[in-house]
Amino acid sequence: MKEYVINDTTGRLDKIISELDPSISRSRAKNLIDDGHILVNGTVEKPKYKVKQNDRISIEDAKPQPIDLVPENIPLDIVYEDDDVIVVNKPQGMVVHPSPGHPDHTLVNALLYHSPLSTINGEYRPGIVHRIDKDTSGLLMVAKNDAAHKYLSQQLKEQKSLRKYVALVHGRIGEDSGVVNAPIGRSPKDRKKQAIVSDGRHAVTHFEVLERFSDYTLISCRLETGRTHQIRVHMKYIGHPIVGDPLYGPRKTIKGNGQFLHAQELGFEHPKTHELMIFSAPLPPIFEKTLNNLRLNNALGS
Repeated sequence: MKEYVINDTTGRLDKIISELDPSISRSRAKNLIDDGHILVNGTVEKPKYKVKQNDRISIEDAKPQPIDLVPENIPLDIVYEDDDVIVVNKPQGMVVHPSPGHPDHTLVNALLYHSPLSTINGEYRPGIVHRIDKDTSGLLMVAKNDAAHKYLSQQLKEQKSLRKYVALVHGRIGEDSGVVNAPIGRSPKDRKKQAIVSDGRHAVTHFEVLERFSDYTLISCRLETGRTHQIRVHMKYIGHPIVGDPLYGPRKTIKGNGQFLHAQELGFEHPKTHELMIFSAPLPPIFEKTLNNLRLNNALGS
């Protein structure tokens, strides 16, 4: 941990960090700030925060831990593949790409063993166009070359891709459908969490009720935007946290392999043929088993 008290220099936080510690580039400083490793007066701020005199800046884990990214022979559930794109059904418990806390056994390690990948997204995230959380299951599109990566990324940016999830949430939702439009950013109280914050990034989730149980609701969610933990944060915000969510849900919940959230449907325009492609993946067995138990309880209670 390094600590600095600002005496005479002011400006953007990311720029000041790179001046205080020349070993940290401005882009690296931004990443550290976004990941909650840099605090100003004990609080997480944004890279554009204007540093003032007497501010106390703390830098934690400023030196990146080296990661040896190697291909690993890990089985993959590949839904579709051609020369440009791979669509893979990721299981719960698998991290998408290496990080200091998860240096190996990730989806990227498995993909590298299987195929060449695009290089656009950096050394540790080759091929990864978008991510889903470790304990969320379901479909991801992966780019095998840079041209495909650019094309798919642009579709995400322009909100042209289809990403639909199935989630089991706490409580009975009265409305048949709805839209959650609330900005998401780093939680000022817990750097591991995202939260609804006034200066957060624009985030919109559309949901539709599929089935109701006595204390739970099965819903379909369509992402209009793709923020970190978006569905998990939005559902908690409206009072219906996802069942099994260890970060945003209640302690009393249904035990599973993490949150009951599954990326069931994925659609995009193929980067070379421009054909509209839509894929779906079945719910994991533990998800299906839980739903069947809830249906049985509903029948017994009726």
